[in-house]
Amino acid sequence: MQNHALDILQNTFGFHAFRAPQDQIVDTVVNGDDALVIMPTGGGKSLCYQIPALVRPGTGVVISPLIALMHDQVASLQQLGIRAAYLNSSLDPGTAAAVEAQLRAGQLDLLYIAPERLIQARTQGLLGACKVALFAIDEAHCVSQWGHDFRSDYLSLDLLPRQFPGIPRIALTATADERTRQEIIERLHLQTGRQFCCGFDRPNIQYRITQKNNARQQLLRFIHNEHPRDAGIVYCLSRRKVEATAEWLQGQGYTALAYHAGLGADQRRRHQERFLREEGVIIVATVAFGMGIDKPDVRFVAHLDLPKSIEAYYQETGRAGRDGEPATAWMVYGIQDVVKLRQMLETSQGSEQHKRVERHKLDAMLGLCEITSCRRQALLHYFGEETPDACGNCDTCLTPVQTWDGTVAAQKALSCAYRTGQRFGVNHLIDVLVGKETDKVRQFSHQQLSTYGVGADLDTGQWRSVYRQLVARGYLTVDMGGFGSLRLTERCRVVLRGEENLALRRDPTEQKVRKQRGSSHQLSGDDGLLWDALRACRKKMAEDQNVPPYVIFHDATLMELVAYRPANPDQFARINGVGQSKLEKYSDAFLEVIRRHEAGGDDSQVAPPHTLAGSPE
Repeated sequence: MQNHALDILQNTFGFHAFRAPQDQIVDTVVNGDDALVIMPTGGGKSLCYQIPALVRPGTGVVISPLIALMHDQVASLQQLGIRAAYLNSSLDPGTAAAVEAQLRAGQLDLLYIAPERLIQARTQGLLGACKVALFAIDEAHCVSQWGHDFRSDYLSLDLLPRQFPGIPRIALTATADERTRQEIIERLHLQTGRQFCCGFDRPNIQYRITQKNNARQQLLRFIHNEHPRDAGIVYCLSRRKVEATAEWLQGQGYTALAYHAGLGADQRRRHQERFLREEGVIIVATVAFGMGIDKPDVRFVAHLDLPKSIEAYYQETGRAGRDGEPATAWMVYGIQDVVKLRQMLETSQGSEQHKRVERHKLDAMLGLCEITSCRRQALLHYFGEETPDACGNCDTCLTPVQTWDGTVAAQKALSCAYRTGQRFGVNHLIDVLVGKETDKVRQFSHQQLSTYGVGADLDTGQWRSVYRQLVARGYLTVDMGGFGSLRLTERCRVVLRGEENLALRRDPTEQKVRKQRGSSHQLSGDDGLLWDALRACRKKMAEDQNVPPYVIFHDATLMELVAYRPANPDQFARINGVGQSKLEKYSDAFLEVIRRHEAGGDDSQVAPPHTLAGSPE
């Protein structure tokens, strides 16, 4: 069995060796046992059920939450010569009947299906009459009612061990803290299955968070300087902001498309297809966009507003760099983001227990933003993973944060909130502190307070930073009466009495970090010319077949073609991601591109090293 699995990995998927613990997971499922797999995006989760489905007799059934994800997975598998299909609402009755006939005849290696279809009695009867190799539950965190992507249909998947006893089940996700992992195990009855928690680190992603100061211009500088030709995702909190930002980016010369739940289904589908199939498209979206997005060459994810939890942040930033190439997770945030999220939380219909959990998650997200040590260490610690060394690839590592003694400033800020009656938001408090005589200041006679004008030594931006950090550290809280007023907590007493000194972060005027090396847009000269030629070849083939370009080859494969420049099919076969099917389909065309580029040059080649199994997630 093990040799058969390795043969499939090498000859079908084009990888020379498993990444640990892929081989253990594959063996577990091939032998008929259940498994829970927590593996970071890009770590090769899909192979952990695709290969067992090909080794075991019958059809592997994959429960997947989104139609777009099914389409991408099936298209990629078909490119490899694997007999794959899907059953979902996008199919007309005739096509669905043909897929069902293939299933009954044992002509499918893998079938992708939505959870809502699986729970139908007709579908269960269909599967019961067929030979099923395994059940794979993708995006398994959707079963968690504490999670950010909860899907009620996933709760019914506990029927699998009852209706199909003896058939192995493998549940997979990239995002699950300890609470979510336990909930997955309990709800899917995986108590006797093996657990594989492979870590959460995404070392190719550079994490950067900075304070919001004209967010649009900050975003423009970031894209222009670092990702001018790359595909990316920009997340905003509201639909209105999504549309305004997309329109503004279009005016700046970028191909930017809006995506949110308020758009019509056809428009959302068109925008998503353009994002997947065209080069250099930027999607501006609410959290409605993302789960299951299979595009491997997203080079950046930008947040213009604060996510509501570290789980959401990790999931959304994880859509960058799925191919393992360098990518950036960039975010700006401010105190108004905190105010808005807490207002939304407190006015929601959730139970008090749910709100308490969500408050804790938002506080943890704030802590990640304000931390002065390595962000990656803090992010991994949240998911229960400890790493002794700083990563060297986040903003706080690349540009260590400076601090200043903010004790007196904090006392002034807290006193101002107290003396104005704890009834006002940050903008008015800053006006009082700097001595600005606005209509509101005069209306409430706040120019007569002892705190009026005592903060003239700091500017508005510095006071905004002080208040943001006081909220993040729990000295102030946001009142949820609808006006976002700041109220003192019990914790602030020690600061007001001078019993505790506060070292506050000094916000940089402009964030400067070292750019990552090795990303495709930084290729230049001869390498850059070959890169463009290979992309053009890939794009033509993708258009001819009506599939996204990365279904032909990932960027990582093209990067290897640039680096090693194979001269014959044998050398081409050693490139990462080239299996037997793709070797037969595409080697001639890509080798011809390389030959034309190399015409008159030295044809000697250096064979690429053996590669480990990545993931055509």
